[in-house]
Parts: sequence; structure tokens; C-alpha cells
Amino acid sequence: MSQERIYPIGMPGEKWGEAERAKWRQQQSVKRSYQEEVLGKLETLKAHFDIERYGALSYDSDRYPLYVVKSRNWDATKPTCLITGGVHGYETSGVQGALRFLETKAAEFSAHFNLIVAPCVSPWGYETINRWNPYAVDPNRSFSPTQPAQEAGLLMDYVAGLNLKFTVHIDLHETTDTDNSEFRPAKAARDAVPLKVWHIPDGFYTVDDADNPQDGFQTAVIQAVKKVTHIAADEDGKIIGEPVTQPGVIHYAYSQLGLCGGFTGATYTTTTEVYPNSPQVDGENCIHAQVAAVTGGLTYVKDQFRAD
Repeated sequence: MSQERIYPIGMPGEKWGEAERAKWRQQQSVKRSYQEEVLGKLETLKAHFDIERYGALSYDSDRYPLYVVKSRNWDATKPTCLITGGVHGYETSGVQGALRFLETKAAEFSAHFNLIVAPCVSPWGYETINRWNPYAVDPNRSFSPTQPAQEAGLLMDYVAGLNLKFTVHIDLHETTDTDNSEFRPAKAARDAVPLKVWHIPDGFYTVDDADNPQDGFQTAVIQAVKKVTHIAADEDGKIIGEPVTQPGVIHYAYSQLGLCGGFTGATYTTTTEVYPNSPQVDGENCIHAQVAAVTGGLTYVKDQFRAD
């Protein structure tokens, strides 16, 4: 009995080879501008922050240079924080939330933290509105020693070269309806595995590191975001199939899965998940939620250091 076709590329039951990945890549197109929506905004930040290039994507090095924004007047006695956005390029508020934090709140927190912000880790994904890179590889499963995606490898190498101890790492993401309509069918076809869709929660939630849970930190993030937008309700005690450890919080094993939030070894980590398809929100509200998550988390850590 033949298997059901779940995606227009590939044969049921057969993993994608180079031909299928190339076919998938040929179907992608640029839908928005990294130059205008990201790099142009970095220009406006140069008066107050240091902008540092850490590489470029080989797909088009002129089109896709990669930058971090760093606070000035670094102090070894202050905790160091990395904020990452756009690891999945299609998750708009992750990118724009990181930029908005820089525009509105970073100067305030620079008094208490050494800040590094990588606002758009996957610019090809941002322009084509994709979770994967052009080789159908997920950058947020690539923060591992083998570095299967250059988006992950370039950032990992840059951070390693800084030789810093990180206290905080906040990775900004979204969970969208296309997870079920596009990404999961494509992934199932690529990997020749059964298609599994999940209930997409309406609202904000965070993913904590199962190997380094920080309940108080997650609570602070959730409480800050609650002032801006609604928190996802669980379904039978679970969100996207994972047990809820407190309202709006689940756990993943960061390092085992190669997630961005785990590669710095920071004490306080979180992966935010905004739901932009909710009828209760719009794009601006999603950006505000990301900024609230960052500021809520940093305020908690600042208070911990003050107490010590």
C-alpha cells in the first residue's frame, strides 16, 4: 500500500536528497528587504552603540552581511547578556523585537549589563520568510559542534572568539500557523517521517532549558509580558505537546537539540514564543511582547545581582 503524499516535493517514504532540496530552494522568493528592514535600522543605532560585522552568508555575502550591536563602556564587573533574533528568519517579531529593544530600552540596561544583540541571525530566511536556510536546514537545530547551518556556525564562532562568560541569553521566536500548514509537512517529507501536527497555542509562552531550569527567571518574563499581551493557555497540561512547568512555560533540552539558547552556557536562558496569528494581537503588539520579555528577564537578573 503506497504512502500518502504529504508535500509536493519528494517521494513518500524517501528522505530528500540534493535534488529535492534544490527544488525546494528554487520555489523560494524574496518577499521583503533585509537591507531596508534590518540593516537600515542598524545605521540609526551607530551614535549610541558599536556595530560589529561577524561574517556574511555565503549564499550572497554582499546581500547578507551579519552584524551584532554592542553596548559601549564595557565593565568586567557587569553581567553579560546575548539577545538573538531571527534564528528562524520568518519569525518577524524576533527580529523587530530585538531592534526595538535596541531603539528603546538597551541604553537603560547598558548601565547594568554588557549587551550583545544579534538581531537577524538568518537574513535569507527573513527575506524569503522561511524557517530553514537555502539547504533546507533548520538553523535552530544547528547550534552544535558540527554546525550544520552556517547561520549558527558563524555566530557560534564569533561568540567563542570573544572569550566571555555569559550570564543571560534571550532568544526571540514566534510560533505561527504555518508550523502546521507548511513547516511540519515539509519537515516530514524531508525526513521521511510521519506527519505530526500540534495544537498551536493562542498566546505567548517561553521555553526554558530542561538541563538548567530557572523558574524565577521564566516567571519574571511571563509577568512582564502579561502587561502587554495574553499568555498561552495549556491544553491538558501541555503546550505544543510538552508539559507545562508553570503558566506559559515548557522545557526543552537546549544543547541536545542544538538550540540557539544553549550554546553560550549562560546561567539565565529563555526562548520566547509569540503567536502573531492570534485575533487578539497585531504585529506591533508582538514586537512589544518581545521587548517586554527582554526587559522583564533583565530586570530580574539585575535584581539578583543587586541582592548578592
